[in-house]
Amino acid sequence: MHFQRLIKPLLLICLFSLSNFSFSQEKYPSKPITFIMSVEAGADGDVLGRPLMEKVSRILGQPITILNKPGAGSSIGYREIAQAKPDGYTIGWGSATIITNKLQGVSPLDFNSFTHLGGYATFFPILIGSTRSALKFNTVQEAIAYARANPGKVNLATAGVGQSWWVGAQTFLTGTNLSMASIPTTGAGAATALMVGGGHAELGVAGLGSAKALLDGGQVKFLASLSENRAPPPYDKLPTVKELGYPVSWESTNIIIGPPGLPKEVVERLSKAIEQAAREPDFIKFVEERDARWEYIAPEKVVPALSARREVVKEIMAKAGLLKESN
Repeated sequence: MHFQRLIKPLLLICLFSLSNFSFSQEKYPSKPITFIMSVEAGADGDVLGRPLMEKVSRILGQPITILNKPGAGSSIGYREIAQAKPDGYTIGWGSATIITNKLQGVSPLDFNSFTHLGGYATFFPILIGSTRSALKFNTVQEAIAYARANPGKVNLATAGVGQSWWVGAQTFLTGTNLSMASIPTTGAGAATALMVGGGHAELGVAGLGSAKALLDGGQVKFLASLSENRAPPPYDKLPTVKELGYPVSWESTNIIIGPPGLPKEVVERLSKAIEQAAREPDFIKFVEERDARWEYIAPEKVVPALSARREVVKEIMAKAGLLKESN
């Protein structure tokens, strides 16, 4: 009897404590989220990532602050994401450089170093020619023929060493067996397009989206796509380098990543919000208008997709003498 009198208040205390504990658990997210954008403002990834995060912010009911952390082939931003506290309040953007950085020895991190939250669009590089330089090319065949007959006489502008379009440029040079003076620009596709458009380089490799304004303005000419398939209209009549018989193909899928060890419930909440945002018709239209290919990739499918691409890239880099995978 005495034992029963003691048990009852103890049970009440336990129940009260458990109740207080459950009420004290904040439902994620309960505060603003930081999104690390590992390229500069205005780059291809930034252009699509910002509107997507605006939608995710609305779905989650919390502000999402975009912080641009470009540099070293996006490895600066990747490092910050990987080292963030795994609570879901710091996530970020990734692209093909999440494969290439480790292969080139730029960083020990690759796609296996992160928690994956989904993919939403794929950019591809194009070969552009200047209409203001002394040398002007009307077709990619013409550019290849001239560069082959005049090694080192053609300047090829690319994004900074280690960045995705720089890798695309190297695959172009390797696949066509050409020797060109490669001029890396400070930044990604937009800076490359501006250099070519200004006549400082005869050729360049840039994203279609970042080069579009100069294409429309006539400062640069679309010569060929470096992707698996032709570009969308009105550029669909122009060939890919691959269909001309050269083993050249490079694409960059945009993904959302978080630090390793994100709790399952946080991953589920974030990935569902990202999928919902990515599937909204106006976002799909926005992606297509920016000359990227829309495609949603579920979190569990990201690593297999990137692993397959890694094997292709590793072989290309080995042939180009670029392979220097860090441990």
